[in-house]
Amino acid sequence: MKTYIFRFEVEQDDDGRWGAVIPVLPSCNAWGYTRAETIEALQENAQAYLEVMEEFGDPLPAAAEQESRSLSGEVVTVTL
Repeated sequence: MKTYIFRFEVEQDDDGRWGAVIPVLPSCNAWGYTRAETIEALQENAQAYLEVMEEFGDPLPAAAEQESRSLSGEVVTVTL
């Protein structure tokens, strides 16, 4: 098993919904009506994102591999 740790960005849109993204994982993002709901969805999406990469034998992007070693700021974790 290996655990990956990713920093994410989260912000509230003008319409009140929240959006979050993991910058080092292209297209790994989530939306929700609350901040907590959005972060939970981002966690689930990151898990699925990495599981698909693993299933197809795709390497983790170099920036993501390096990012997963940092523990500062808000983070989501994925264990495969």
